[in-house]
Amino acid sequence: MYDRLGDHQRFLLEYKLFEPAFYTMDVPDWGTALVHCLALGPKATVVVDTGHHAPGTNIEFIVAMLLRASKLGGFDFNSRFYADDDLMVGSADPFQLFRIMWEVRCGGGLEPAVGVAFMLDQCHNIEPKIAGQIRSVMNVQEATAKALLVDTDAIAAAQSAGDVLGANAVLMDAYNTDVRPLLATLRGEMGLDADPMAAYRRSGYFETIVNDRVGGAAAGWGA
Repeated sequence: MYDRLGDHQRFLLEYKLFEPAFYTMDVPDWGTALVHCLALGPKATVVVDTGHHAPGTNIEFIVAMLLRASKLGGFDFNSRFYADDDLMVGSADPFQLFRIMWEVRCGGGLEPAVGVAFMLDQCHNIEPKIAGQIRSVMNVQEATAKALLVDTDAIAAAQSAGDVLGANAVLMDAYNTDVRPLLATLRGEMGLDADPMAAYRRSGYFETIVNDRVGGAAAGWGA
């Protein structure tokens, strides 16, 4: 497959801790995925699915290491309490999402030339699916905005001085900032609705598709 890639194509390899079984996965972790990609060549990069780790895994460290090796190909964003729950990104641990986006910023992953693909990989079983996707996008936008607000000079000075509390304070100042008004203004400047969720509700699209499906077959996992 790699040998047949075109000049403008690349190979993104995702790893997963389990499914269908533990200990028998071909690509069970980010290290295995990285080894494969290093062997394949420069067009092969690793995808980080935020739900594909054991509980307590330091995902932001993985992100930082892959960026340092120029092997972070993209994200499948979601959130989980155990493993691959596929919840709305940032719903279980918004601070983790902020930490991930901070490492993305530090490693240059927001630069278009780096080519990191930011994707959602979620399965909304309770909340409406489109509204859940909109909320997920907004959560990523808010985490990214907060990461961009981190005072890099202040945190670098604290790190150089070994001031752990000072560095933490710099991060927390950014994380605790309400960036929603800033993002609303930015959307307005781009000609978009300042409140995407409210715009979706006003559109009536959800009610329209519900009515269109009357008498049809529901799509789902068959459960």
